[in-house]
Amino acid sequence: MSSASSTTSGAAKPASSTRAKPANKWEAAADWTDGRLGIYSLARANLRKIFPDHWSFMLGEICLYTFIIIILTGVYLTLFFKPSMGEVIYDGSYVPLKGIPMSEAYASTVDISFEVRGGLLVRQIHHWAALVFVAAMLVHMLRVFFTGAFRKPREINWVFGFLLLVLGMFDGFFGYSLPDDLLSGTGIRFMEGAILAAPLIGTYVQMFLFGGEFPGHEIVPRFFTIHVLLIPGIMVGLLVAHLILVFYHKHTQWAGPGKTEKNVVGMPLMPVYMAKAGGFFFLVFGLIAVISAIATINPIWAYGPYRPDQVSTDAQPDWYMGFSEGLVRIMPGWEISMWGHTLNMGVIVPLMIVFPLVLVSIALYPFIEGWITGDKREHHILDRPRNAPVRTALGAAWISLYLILLVAGGNDLFATHLHLSLNAVTYFVRVGMFVVPVIVFIITKRWCLGLQRRDKEKVLHGRETGVIKRLPHGEFIEVHAQLPQKDLHTLTAHEQIQPFELAAETDENGVARKAGVLTRTRAKLSRGFYGEGSQIPKPTSEEHHEISSGHGHH
Repeated sequence: MSSASSTTSGAAKPASSTRAKPANKWEAAADWTDGRLGIYSLARANLRKIFPDHWSFMLGEICLYTFIIIILTGVYLTLFFKPSMGEVIYDGSYVPLKGIPMSEAYASTVDISFEVRGGLLVRQIHHWAALVFVAAMLVHMLRVFFTGAFRKPREINWVFGFLLLVLGMFDGFFGYSLPDDLLSGTGIRFMEGAILAAPLIGTYVQMFLFGGEFPGHEIVPRFFTIHVLLIPGIMVGLLVAHLILVFYHKHTQWAGPGKTEKNVVGMPLMPVYMAKAGGFFFLVFGLIAVISAIATINPIWAYGPYRPDQVSTDAQPDWYMGFSEGLVRIMPGWEISMWGHTLNMGVIVPLMIVFPLVLVSIALYPFIEGWITGDKREHHILDRPRNAPVRTALGAAWISLYLILLVAGGNDLFATHLHLSLNAVTYFVRVGMFVVPVIVFIITKRWCLGLQRRDKEKVLHGRETGVIKRLPHGEFIEVHAQLPQKDLHTLTAHEQIQPFELAAETDENGVARKAGVLTRTRAKLSRGFYGEGSQIPKPTSEEHHEISSGHGHH
């Protein structure tokens, strides 16, 4: 009787592999690497991932590509920049500055601009890419906001994106302060005054950042470390986490035939999407290079080195920090004196109360809306902005507030260029800060409701054809054509969310129920978001059948 297993005499033979023998040394190297890192199985699982195709999704790509451009150009500039405030006498090729004392930081930046091959162009690309990065981040977050792409399960990714935006803004401020020119020095002095206004901790923070009394000798070296090491390191970590969550949660998509909350309709990452993304990267890089070659930004040689006894004219921050300065400019210079100390309310209120409040409200908005709606489901289909009128109106009101504060941040320029009184501009902005967002909210909400009514009319009556028909009794009518099924699906795919309602005041035994303040507040906000007057009911199948049967449809 033979056994199921057989033995062989002599030495045991090695186990044989089922994988075919590599055809060449490159395949052998790939097999060796895959056997230790598992790259093949990881790539096979992710490179065929589907991405939807829509132009608005490219806004996030612009953020990624400009960040890469900033890193590449920043590395190049770091090779030549000297982050030192040691004083030197300029003796370079730019004649108007010859013999003028300046810091090594300023002198090295002038040398980058005029001595280093390609230095000025790289400086321009670096600065322009930073501006486009923050702009793309802001527009990308607005797209996510208006379409509801921040809802479950993407609330954490919204917070990551928000942190990237805020860190990008502050890193831009530190970066434009590094050349130590008269313009950036004025901005640093503004920031120092704001820090010193903070009660209790202001002087400690100022000494930590500046290393002594302004201007000191440590500003540029410390800002350099923060600008090139600390903030970029945090941003890279957040960016990686952001992209991992995008892959994990799968991409959002617009409503359409065949698209559900459980699938993604689009193109695979490899090779289609990667080819398009690669081309788009070079398009973004090329466009920023063209802008940088044509439009000079931050010509520090025209401002001169920073001196504490001088202030550059038309001193303005970059646009993304302008609204914070606007808050300070329109705030009355109130002061409160108590116990031998003075509280500068003209700085504390705008920069330490209003500014953080705006940022926190933006960061927490997904959680606030989720609490109001009580919606715990996952959402992968995007909202059309018109179908969420209150959310869209809130976003439009925020944009109007931002623009008003941007005007406030440049009130002197508006006054001089438009020949207006500086006080008139300031008072207009003070009133507009409270009035304009309310007006914009009302107009935007009514606009969205009007678009919803038009969509409902299209679904029920079809589209206008321009063909005029005369009926037997003499009446002239315009013939309407039924919309294609694809358009009907798009116009009716949105949900009709019911507002949260309070429970009955008494239970079945007649005992009074007590609703807490938070519960009543949630009910009121929910009615404001989704109650009558905040959304137009979708056409019912009975209405559609009645119209299509000839009762009122031509």
